[in-house]
Amino acid sequence: MHTPLGSPGSPPGTPLRTPLSVVIGAGGTGGHIYPGLALADALRRAAPDAVISFVGTTRGLETELIPAAGHRLHTVDMIPFDPALGAKRYLLPAALLRSGAQCRAILREQGAQIAVGMGGYPSAPVILGARMAGLPSVIHESNAVPGRANQFAARLTPHMAVAFDRSRAHLAGGQNALTTGMPIAEPIARLDRRGMRAEARRALSVPQDARLVLVNGGSLGATRLTEAAVGLADRWRERPGVQLLIKTGPAALDGTRRRLGDSPVARAVPYLDRMDLAYAAADLVVCRAGSSTVAELATVGVPAVLVPYPHAPGDHQTHNARVLSDAGAGLLLPDAETTADRLAALVEPLLADPARLAAMSGAADPGPHAHAADLLAARVLQLAYRTEEYAA
Repeated sequence: MHTPLGSPGSPPGTPLRTPLSVVIGAGGTGGHIYPGLALADALRRAAPDAVISFVGTTRGLETELIPAAGHRLHTVDMIPFDPALGAKRYLLPAALLRSGAQCRAILREQGAQIAVGMGGYPSAPVILGARMAGLPSVIHESNAVPGRANQFAARLTPHMAVAFDRSRAHLAGGQNALTTGMPIAEPIARLDRRGMRAEARRALSVPQDARLVLVNGGSLGATRLTEAAVGLADRWRERPGVQLLIKTGPAALDGTRRRLGDSPVARAVPYLDRMDLAYAAADLVVCRAGSSTVAELATVGVPAVLVPYPHAPGDHQTHNARVLSDAGAGLLLPDAETTADRLAALVEPLLADPARLAAMSGAADPGPHAHAADLLAARVLQLAYRTEEYAA
């Protein structure tokens, strides 16, 4: 996408009165941060001189991922929208007002024309701060069932975008939301899985003729999936032609490697910074059903066994997983049933049936995800142009 840098009605190429400044609220887990980074990349493609900064807290992965991507991170004093906080949940209104005021100051300091909330509790104060500052804002809902933060934020802005149509019914004013899909990283959006397979396997040290199962517990790992994968590694120790690549998250890495020992079929890694290579190399993915993961799988067409995180608000990961399982592109396995034996009963027949794997791959509906970052960026720019037009 190459959006002109002028306001609506201006001649093509007319610059904004000031450099575009966008503040993006994204934090907690990779499921909110990575789409925010994908949006930032799309905004830079459309407006190369844009000033983009992020708001998060000191609790989440944003403290590592956002500075590593070259963006400034502002932190605020927000707490999760989580009933499990017990009595601390009564502190939420005060924390929201305090962090909203902090965001208003950040927006003014950055000279922002617009704020964007990518969901998750660190993004709600950004939308509140924009409301306080009289600035337009946009929220993006990534899950099939919205989280509490966006359900609240939807009452503060008329501008919404969703990854999945089915989430509209759960947002105030959601009938007017723009369906953009899920913003995903450019290398994954453009991935030629078949064409990149040989290169990906060389990069990951996977034999070209092996069946590779990627076990991906998300940005922080997943104990249930790692446990089942270690059991599979033991079960498959003498089985030729199969490999397991287990993404554990940093905390579980050392323990998992000790348990795997010198396994000839399994390898544990803390993190995969090239998920495009991992998807290109894999024959099958066993994973949680975060919205980013589901969108990536749908886009690249990797067959999957989806194990929704059972404590996700509103059970939204099960709803996410059904986007693929209903299409025939994945199998849904409840977390409580995810043992090595149960997983083997699902995975082993799939690995022995290339035709079924190919059918699952073909059943995946890429939808708009590959272009979602650009679509969302276009909406952000459109609203920013209006702000400039009114301010001129």
